[in-house]
Amino acid sequence: MEVSTPGRICLFGEHQDYLGLPVISMGISLRSIIKGNKRQDQQVIIHKPDLGETESFSLNDLNYTKPRDYFKSGIKICQREGLAFTSGFECEIISNIPIQAGTGSSSSIMVGWVKFLCNIADKPADWDQQKIGELAYNAEVREFNEPGGMMDQYSVAMGYLIYLESIPKIYMRKLNLNLGTFVLGDSCEQKDTMGILQRCRNLRLDIIRKIKKLNPTFDLNSYNNNVDLSALDDQEKMLFDGTINNQNILKNALPELEKNKPNHILIGQLLSDHHQVLRDVLSVSTPKIESMLNAAFNAGALGGKINGSGGGGCMFAYSPESPEKVAEAIESVGGKAYIIQSDEGTKLN
Repeated sequence: MEVSTPGRICLFGEHQDYLGLPVISMGISLRSIIKGNKRQDQQVIIHKPDLGETESFSLNDLNYTKPRDYFKSGIKICQREGLAFTSGFECEIISNIPIQAGTGSSSSIMVGWVKFLCNIADKPADWDQQKIGELAYNAEVREFNEPGGMMDQYSVAMGYLIYLESIPKIYMRKLNLNLGTFVLGDSCEQKDTMGILQRCRNLRLDIIRKIKKLNPTFDLNSYNNNVDLSALDDQEKMLFDGTINNQNILKNALPELEKNKPNHILIGQLLSDHHQVLRDVLSVSTPKIESMLNAAFNAGALGGKINGSGGGGCMFAYSPESPEKVAEAIESVGGKAYIIQSDEGTKLN
């Protein structure tokens, strides 16, 4: 059995989904692959040749023995949904998605793992992509009380370009649009994903709590200017304004992405506008990411932004024309470049 799952980039709504705000993201043509078969015993053996590691445990003991024990949590979540596994399995995971770089590498594997499990179970489950995304989110985020949103799991499960709302309930739709090529650039800088997420998330959740004390009916999704912000200091007001600006950038981008013939220049500009807020207000960019973006723009990219939590990791540039030139420019300043496009969600090969 072989399961293939894409990575992802976030076009609009970066650092917004865990606040309950919408996102627009895209499954990309870099993928993880899980290949495996059943065993005759209870052992689960997972080979990770990209990392030079092998992980093994017994189905009889699914107690977590390390932080983010995702392979066990995936099995537990599937068991809670009624799946049974009377025999173990052995598999290999390979991926060309940059690791810990903001492109959904761990979520791609988690979604692929749930897809693999639901097909190798004693009675396979015919779950759709949205259900698999939901269960992967439960296994990766909720199970370990982590601070991330659900964009990654839904995006790589569904693939292509999607619009996702999480409040008041999950609402998702595919945007049937092929935007052409992007160039992903890996800075190869290690980042502190959890630290950045907790800082950006917790600071702004505190701001929302302060606003709600003075404005009990306040709703970030339907914000208007008639809100008392007197409880906020200057730094908090800047963070709040940046959050609203990013929300407005997404609202401006969505109708353009729903057109049959969108304005590529406008989309590029909106991506750069989004990056400006992420850099100047949330402070998640780095000098190397800025250097890579500037090189891409000078080579003809229409726009771009940091991708993922930030503090390192990846950026991407929108380059529907001459992506090779943009990739070369990114590599000339020390980045590792990948020419990518929209790609389908998790699937059995």
